Amino acid sequence: MKFKLLNMTIKTILYGLVLSLFTVTAITSCSSDDDDDEWGNWVDRSVLDGIPRGNAVAFTIANKGYMGTGYDGDDYLKDFWVYDIEGDYWRQLADMPGIERSSAVGFTLNGDGYVGLGYDGDNELADFYRYNVESNTWDSIAPFGGTPRRGATAFNSSSYGYVGTGYDGDNDKKDFWKYDPVNDEWIELIGFGGNKRRDATYFTIADKVYFGTGETNGQYLTDFWAFDLSSEKWMSLLDLDEEDDYSIVRSNAVGFTIGTYGYIATGKGGIGGGMNSVWEYDPSRDEWEEKTAFEGVVREGAISFYNGARAFLTTGKSGTLYLDDTAEFFPFQEEDEDD
Repeated sequence: MKFKLLNMTIKTILYGLVLSLFTVTAITSCSSDDDDDEWGNWVDRSVLDGIPRGNAVAFTIANKGYMGTGYDGDDYLKDFWVYDIEGDYWRQLADMPGIERSSAVGFTLNGDGYVGLGYDGDNELADFYRYNVESNTWDSIAPFGGTPRRGATAFNSSSYGYVGTGYDGDNDKKDFWKYDPVNDEWIELIGFGGNKRRDATYFTIADKVYFGTGETNGQYLTDFWAFDLSSEKWMSLLDLDEEDDYSIVRSNAVGFTIGTYGYIATGKGGIGGGMNSVWEYDPSRDEWEEKTAFEGVVREGAISFYNGARAFLTTGKSGTLYLDDTAEFFPFQEEDEDD
């Protein structure tokens, strides 16, 4: 009888241990599932009315995104369009002057857009133009101060435009130039210690521009930089491959800002393929976090519009497929595949 009681006691203890283990495992599993939830939601918006294309140029003024030029697989383009962020519709504008092109750059100053550089299929270009939003007209400004080029990067402060890097037909570049609209002149800057490159990207948070990615000599670049718009000084940050689980390195991507965070999305990476991954940068910690991937076709050569509160990604190419879809990104919503 004592043996049976002992045997029953041991079975009871073992059963309790198994039950406890099952409970802990279940709780851990649920917690893990919660941690694996994808944050960031993409919502389809109005498709571009114009021709699908890659490597267009874009800039944003208030609640309107402006885009044009690019390459559609057969022809270089010079048409221009505006996307109304609040109304979710497109409208065609006056064509950009000069020759048709792709891989141009754009920035904004005093409510006007500026577009220049690029590639026409035969030559790299140096011409630059100002777009007057109120009159829907273009006029030429001083040609770029450096060598003609494509795949450069451009951004702006409240007073100046900045253009640098790119490929001039012979060499990848690392020079940067400042455009002064008052005197209509380009001034070369010094102090950028990073690698030469083409097809890099950037985003602006407060008074700093965060700049990186791109490629040179067939290699994707890992260095990452901040440019202070007040002092015009560069500061190196942690490399984009600093952590083993980072997969940020790429070229021909898009950058945008929402609130106090920056984002890099899509692009070309790995073994020559398009990408759809999205990474969020927190400047207060100099750290990155992966978000929900772009839900459309993987692509490179897309463009983005963003006004600080809302951000959109549109166009681009995937292999020989040229694209015209548009989507808005909500970084703090859970992924909803039905949108």
